[in-house]
Amino acid sequence: MLSEATGVARRCAVWGSPIGHSLSPVLHRAAYAALDLHDWTYDRREVDEAGFGDALSGLDGSWVGLSLTMPLKEVALHSAAVATPVAAATGAANTLVREAGPEAGWTAHNTDVHGITMALRNAGCDDPSDVLVVGSGATARSALAAVTTAAAARGSGARVVLMVRDRVRPETLDQAASAGLHVETVAMGEWDAATDVAAVVSTVPPSALPGLDRLPRARPGAGRPVLLDVVYGDGETPLQQAARAQGWAVAEGTDMLLHQAGEQVRLMTGREAPLEAMASALRAALSAAERDRRSHR
Repeated sequence: MLSEATGVARRCAVWGSPIGHSLSPVLHRAAYAALDLHDWTYDRREVDEAGFGDALSGLDGSWVGLSLTMPLKEVALHSAAVATPVAAATGAANTLVREAGPEAGWTAHNTDVHGITMALRNAGCDDPSDVLVVGSGATARSALAAVTTAAAARGSGARVVLMVRDRVRPETLDQAASAGLHVETVAMGEWDAATDVAAVVSTVPPSALPGLDRLPRARPGAGRPVLLDVVYGDGETPLQQAARAQGWAVAEGTDMLLHQAGEQVRLMTGREAPLEAMASALRAALSAAERDRRSHR
């Protein structure tokens, strides 16, 4: 972890492809302003898998942190000198932090796990022991890690239902097996085959797959069930509409985004993230985007 520096330029950015939609600059810049880190900058850069290695090796010593979005989470993990246990378990890194010194290597982190955990908790799901996860990619593996961490804290097991279009990715099954999770698999949209869950975490775009407009039966006696749909930026999704109609609590994708970015700020700067300032900036950006969307309808 780096500590903040004054009078020395520090550079961070978010990389991915596509990257123009990313709200990470809004969040990180708001954090720097609130923390008086005037020598820190945060930008965005279009980088794909083929160009990642050259882009990373071309960074000078002023660069201390990178946020990674799709499709870079897996290649970033393999490019790091060190990986945290959570990043290694999920096979994905959404954060690279360079330890002190220009010649030091990069450490891979996965703060999506923290983001998912906090988004579920803040929506009322403190015990994600029966969870349905839509998809089986990198973000789905972060959801499995969040469930695993919660189960370890309770000293008990957990059940995960994976809803997929074709088959579950082998690395996702390997992670679940290593964590001792009880795994069930259902086809995309077969909600009736997945019952008694306390939460649903959807990790796929609703436009990409059919059937993402319903929810399964909630676990009896588990309190109000929670939906976390990690997508954001295009208005309410069919899953969110279904959740509200059925009385579920809804955790927005931006809730996860806020908390995973807050953890990135802490790792990159060594300072606790000013979440209120970051949330305020995020709300303003989302409101502006919604006004722009409506003006172009």
